[in-house]
Amino acid sequence: MKKNDSNLKRRRYPMPDDIKQALEARDLWQAYRERPAYQQNDYIGWVERAKRPETKEKRLRQMLDELETGGVYMKMKHPTSAKK
Repeated sequence: MKKNDSNLKRRRYPMPDDIKQALEARDLWQAYRERPAYQQNDYIGWVERAKRPETKEKRLRQMLDELETGGVYMKMKHPTSAKK
């Protein structure tokens, strides 16, 4: 019997204050909101799962840079988010 994966859901991560402040400081809220919900959630989870503060900072910087640049998601091409 084939397993039905349609009911699987990802864990939803709440927006941490430090990420919210970083998005506001770089004026990237709009770029963040324009990304699909799964990407928003993946970015938060990825940043928050970092064990070391320097890793968390590096991941946050990457997220912000990708949002600012557009066209990239987790170092992969993402044409839908490319800046026009």
